[in-house]
Amino acid sequence: MKKLLLFILLLSAIMFAGKKADAQSYQTAIGGKFGGYENGLSIKYFTQKAIALEGILGFRSHGIIITGLYEIHQTAFSLPDLKFYYGAGAHIGSIGSGKYERFGSSDQDYHSNQLLLGADAVLGLEYVIPKAPIAVSIDLNPRLELATGPFFDIAPGVGIKYTF
Repeated sequence: MKKLLLFILLLSAIMFAGKKADAQSYQTAIGGKFGGYENGLSIKYFTQKAIALEGILGFRSHGIIITGLYEIHQTAFSLPDLKFYYGAGAHIGSIGSGKYERFGSSDQDYHSNQLLLGADAVLGLEYVIPKAPIAVSIDLNPRLELATGPFFDIAPGVGIKYTF
């Protein structure tokens, strides 16, 4: 139920997000990403005023996943320190024997190592704390798993990053 509420909140943010794309107050951020399935390290780098590349090294029970995302940032709710972002990317990883948890579907048991490979999307909000080098974010990462599927999955996430 919490995941559904989070999804509805982020969809609402889309409808009310500012139309003007503008720059984030930092160029690079490094920190942690904590999700429903994976926890890991994240690095975000702005290549243009409103365009960022984000890489995530995620760890889950019996596995590791690398995700790359292309993100577009926009001012949300006319608040300059709050950004709405959306984008797409891909992931690759591996899981060992054990249970692979999935959102909205039955979990999958694996008895040997499996490749993970698929397409990702991202939809979220990020707040840069004024006069502090800290950014916090909340997002949803819908993904299509192809190698062990195909199946659709949604991974919620919370991030905290040091900005510079």
